[in-house]
Amino acid sequence: MDAFTDRLDPDMYVVTATAGEERAGCLVGFASQCSIRPVRFVVWLSKVNRTYEVARGADFLAVHLLAREQRELAELFGGETGHRVDKFARAAWARGYGGAAVLQDACAWFVGRVLQQVDGGDHVGFVLSPEQCGEQPGTDGRPLLRLADAVSIEPGHPA
Repeated sequence: MDAFTDRLDPDMYVVTATAGEERAGCLVGFASQCSIRPVRFVVWLSKVNRTYEVARGADFLAVHLLAREQRELAELFGGETGHRVDKFARAAWARGYGGAAVLQDACAWFVGRVLQQVDGGDHVGFVLSPEQCGEQPGTDGRPLLRLADAVSIEPGHPA
């Protein structure tokens, strides 16, 4: 399987979760649109991740695209763990639909209502129904952050 997956270079996303007063966010590479009609998107969160812990109690998640040059933001959400660091103290964010934490510097983002959680092994898939979308003006056409750009980020904890 490694020979197959080593050929992949998926887009990377920052997923944020809010439940009550708790916030968390992480860099993920396992995510995709999973339905056309109705539009659905799934993000897979590691069970050892703080974001997963918060997402389990969240009604909404925010999914963000970063440009390749936004490495600092990717390192914050991919290289730190919410078990030790308040990532939102170092990132510009605002409350979005349903109280979701939306990163203001992301190229594009959407807030999705959590419809279903699917256990996939060491990750859980959160199936989302998009409720609110946005983008940073002037960011279309910028190359997006991909796995090859982020592979050198030392994870905050093992996946």
